[in-house]
Amino acid sequence: MTMTSIRIDGRDCPTRSGINLLQACLEAGASLPYFCWHPELGSVGACRQCAIRQFSGPDDTKGRIVMACMTPVSENTIISIDDPEARDFRASIIEWMMVNHPHDCPVCEEGGECHLQDMTVMTGHNARRYRFTKRTHRNQDLGPFVKHEMNRCIACYRCVRFYRDYAGGDDLAVFASHDNVYFGRAEDGTLQNAFSGNLVEICPTGVFTDKPFSAVYSRKWDMRGAPSVCVHCAVGCNTIANAREETLRRVLNRYNTDVNRYLLCDRGRFGHGFVNAPTRIRTPLRTIDGQQVPVPMADALTAFARMAARGRVVGIASPRAALETCFSLHALVGPQHFCTGQTRQEHECVELAHALLDRHPGALPTMHEMESADAVLVLGEDVCATAPRLGLSLRQSVRQASFHTADDARVPRWMDAAVRTLGAECPSGLYVLTPAPTDLDGVAAETLRAAPDDIARLGFAIAHEIDPAAPAVTDLAPDDVLLAARIAHTLVAAGKPLVVSGMQYGAPALMQAAASIVAALARATPEAGLSLVLPECNSMGLAMIGGVPLETVMEQARAGEISTLVITENDLTRHLSPADVAELVAAVADIVVIDHTATPLCQQASLVLPVAAFSECSGTLVSQEGRAQRFFQAVFPPAPIQAGWRWVQALARGLDPSMLHMAGLTGWRDLDDVLAAMAAAFPCLAPAAKAAPGADYRMNGQKLRSQTYRASGRTVIRSFVNVRDQPPPGSPDSPFSSSMEGAFGPDMPAALVSGYQASPWNSVQALNRFQHEIGGDMRGGASGIRLLSRTASDEAGPRPYAYATDIPTRHTVQADTVVVLPDTRLFGSEELSMHSPSVMARATAPALGLPAAMATSRHMVLHLDDGAHVLPVEPVPGLPAGIVLCPAHMVARAFRFPRVARLERMPDEGERS
Repeated sequence: MTMTSIRIDGRDCPTRSGINLLQACLEAGASLPYFCWHPELGSVGACRQCAIRQFSGPDDTKGRIVMACMTPVSENTIISIDDPEARDFRASIIEWMMVNHPHDCPVCEEGGECHLQDMTVMTGHNARRYRFTKRTHRNQDLGPFVKHEMNRCIACYRCVRFYRDYAGGDDLAVFASHDNVYFGRAEDGTLQNAFSGNLVEICPTGVFTDKPFSAVYSRKWDMRGAPSVCVHCAVGCNTIANAREETLRRVLNRYNTDVNRYLLCDRGRFGHGFVNAPTRIRTPLRTIDGQQVPVPMADALTAFARMAARGRVVGIASPRAALETCFSLHALVGPQHFCTGQTRQEHECVELAHALLDRHPGALPTMHEMESADAVLVLGEDVCATAPRLGLSLRQSVRQASFHTADDARVPRWMDAAVRTLGAECPSGLYVLTPAPTDLDGVAAETLRAAPDDIARLGFAIAHEIDPAAPAVTDLAPDDVLLAARIAHTLVAAGKPLVVSGMQYGAPALMQAAASIVAALARATPEAGLSLVLPECNSMGLAMIGGVPLETVMEQARAGEISTLVITENDLTRHLSPADVAELVAAVADIVVIDHTATPLCQQASLVLPVAAFSECSGTLVSQEGRAQRFFQAVFPPAPIQAGWRWVQALARGLDPSMLHMAGLTGWRDLDDVLAAMAAAFPCLAPAAKAAPGADYRMNGQKLRSQTYRASGRTVIRSFVNVRDQPPPGSPDSPFSSSMEGAFGPDMPAALVSGYQASPWNSVQALNRFQHEIGGDMRGGASGIRLLSRTASDEAGPRPYAYATDIPTRHTVQADTVVVLPDTRLFGSEELSMHSPSVMARATAPALGLPAAMATSRHMVLHLDDGAHVLPVEPVPGLPAGIVLCPAHMVARAFRFPRVARLERMPDEGERS
């Protein structure tokens, strides 16, 4: 994109070509009001609020009023924002918008961070002349996530443009008769789209607000904010955690140009309820005479020292625990006795994903780069359920053809309505090959329903079609041969092809096939990208540390080689069958559980220690693309709740130094010390220390403030106890002060941005002041660091790659058995979000997904390793014969799937009678 220059009110401002004047004004630091425009949605010119005067040249003294969002930048454009007529025009627009607005700012949950408030003040509208009856609407119940107050609407159309055009939802619309415009559903009901919660931030007024937050509401300036990272999948979306009175109140989106940008999925936005759930562990528990009783921290540590003195200590880590916690446990027990907390199949799949991403010859695209892929193949992974934000990026990729058509017609890409009209007939470049239907099917060029092994075979056939040196696949059905040829042709013809797969169905062949396709493409197209979906927020980080699988721990326990088992943030009942869990408990003398949420195994533990949740400590997570990112403490819980690595360190201090794998463990003072030790022990993880500035970072000689400058009265909170001010809590692991005292500004490091505010912008739209360019990089640099970072231009040529030759056999239907696959759902499958009340309200009842021909009864009996399960039946269109979908949390108990099981029909009531 070339640079040019425009003149704004007599000031020459360098800007980019190819953008509109509204973007140019905002990037130049001007305060120009707007409503309908959004960086991710483009321009439609609906609100008329960004009116400016444009002059044809230096000699033009009259000019004309234009809408900045609908006017492209051109060389030497001369405009005026402060022109009196333009100001009056904007004032009249905002006055008409406010005619029917209820003016309920004091009770509106958007108050203090409302874009409408900011724009009203910016426009100078401060007196109401309208004295008649206001138009009113009936509000709707839109489900557990979003609260609806239609009377505040100003008809900017942002909500429906995002929900329908961008996110693909079809149950929210605009209904209108003359000037009576209504944005909502045809009838009351839960919004079904997985990104409905973004309406809270997309809407510039208080029409759509955060319903769970309403129950614990506080004004923005009364809450502490901390930059954080989502813990509900492996994508690594950036978030902001807001806290008040040492409880987590809400989670907001935090902009990261390479990852989630402006949007979060609903599980990431509302799944934080587990932090405040009744299942939280808040005090050490010790089993005495068969009963678990609360004990002081010192007694718990003494008890552990006695346990460890009896014999070998083995540690079980977790892919949902922070990198520092996993490493500290590794330092405590040593590499031979450190378990990743995964079954052998999951362990090997994650290691395979790491190896494939590390050595394949193509590119490693970021989430944002995936949106510009012009041909995408999804191979055996329902990304909308396992990595929803990735699924949203793939949905945007199908627009590439319309962008090219718009370029040919010389229509700017930001002119959204025109581009969508031009692209209405453009073909899609997305192919979805999965066992079950996905939310991307509606925008795909072609879909295929097949068993995982058959999908993998088709993937290997595509690789052979692209590169004859890749192994051929025999006995492929004629239709599959033609489909492989079509997909191969589309991928080869693309400039930026992308292949996405993962380990949802526990089939390594799927990931091998995906990597083979990219390796074949990379010979001619260096920008061919590979993305592999992993199950947990730190699966990749744990793979880089390494360890032994759970089966090895089971073998050691059976041999009587384990005296004490330390389990950090891992619910083993989700990985092991009940029989295996019972055997492990019986074989180990003492089990120590370090977790924040009570799990079934806690009841069998000799010692339970309360660990801090993601909002209560600082740490590092590594996303599925190998991006190390730091999350920071927003809540300061009472002792003895503390970070996992601090608990491990406390346990180590009571042991004989000769028992420690790393003697320095007991000397760590803060998070930076842990990261330094980890860098020395694991060079591949050394860059993770640079994911964010250390605790000693200062801006203008000060710590960074975590509350807005309006933050009020710690004294007021405790006035019923003592009117003297209490010192705010502090954290040695971060550069933040936990109050409004400290430095803050748009140039602060992006990894440390705890909220968006830059006068006169108080809403999330203040983000434009923190960016170099609208929708571009942050002024404070990148947030996080890629540990597997590689682009095609960095390579001298294609890397040598050995194609996988282990091609699975074709799936055959057995008369007496079925193949069980996990039914992974956005709500109800992920472990932590299942403790969030609002998320569980969106979860559907467990059901057995069957092909329509097999759904001959209302209930079926599925015989798994742990016994018979009676489940209601749900027909799944297109599901291949011989395949059944079982709720993921049931199948994941042993993480051995695809698995063969017996299915028994249960007669209906009428048949039994």
